[in-house]
Amino acid sequence: MFLFATLAEATQYVNFEELMGPNSEIAFSVFGLPIRWYALAYLAGIFVGYWYLLKLIAQPGAPMARRHADDMIFYAMLGIIIGGRLGYVLFYNLGAYLGDPLAIFKLWDGGMSLHGGVVGVLVAIWHVTRKDRLSFLRFCDYIACVVPFGLFFGRLANFVNGELWGRATSVPWAIIFPDSGTMDPRHPSQLYEAGLEGLLMMAILAFFFWRTDARYKPGFLFGMAAIIYGLSRFAVEFVREPDVQLGTLSWGLTMGQTLTLPMLLAGVWLVATAKARRQRVEPIAGPDAVA
Repeated sequence: MFLFATLAEATQYVNFEELMGPNSEIAFSVFGLPIRWYALAYLAGIFVGYWYLLKLIAQPGAPMARRHADDMIFYAMLGIIIGGRLGYVLFYNLGAYLGDPLAIFKLWDGGMSLHGGVVGVLVAIWHVTRKDRLSFLRFCDYIACVVPFGLFFGRLANFVNGELWGRATSVPWAIIFPDSGTMDPRHPSQLYEAGLEGLLMMAILAFFFWRTDARYKPGFLFGMAAIIYGLSRFAVEFVREPDVQLGTLSWGLTMGQTLTLPMLLAGVWLVATAKARRQRVEPIAGPDAVA
């Protein structure tokens, strides 16, 4: 009897509410004002990314100086927030927001699209590089190397918030998310994405930046980031629960997979053509020119 009881207990899945407690999305309160993990994740991604960016531009042949990095932080925050929100409104829940346009500004109610955030950051890079006559693609290469920090912290926040859960499964590490509407154990797809889009991408891009001459081939690192994110997101979508208002689209893919396809194609093209764009690099920061 003891053996059977032990085996039965071993098959019990972790309940998210028991693991994280009630109101898991709130980290702490200051004078009664709740500070959410998602806000802290944004701040952590920005500050850690900025610290790492300064390390990158200190190397020979950097395409920007400290002042450009400082400007980029401000414009990137605007791009992430505005682009991410508009992307979600347009691609994921347009009908609901047409019925209540003021809800677009209720950022605290959630709803951000990473693909929209990417477009917003690209617009920010275009503005900074155009204003100061810098190389757009080489600027993108360096920014791509810091993006995984934001993705990593953001996906961890998704998990702590108990949102963006996976599909029902019987794998041993499945978790029950009561807010999903059922007590079915589900893939912790937020953690899969934190590992793939965050840690894996971070490691691969760091290898290419520090151990090869990839940073002198405009567009290579940017393209690699697009490929890694695209493949990771496309794969995880198979075990991630689609947005309830969309489900699986008529062509058999989710909206996340559909929006990822152009990113994948662009990434492959950038990597394939990067070598042909290599030229003598004169430093904006860092001590040396690089042939």
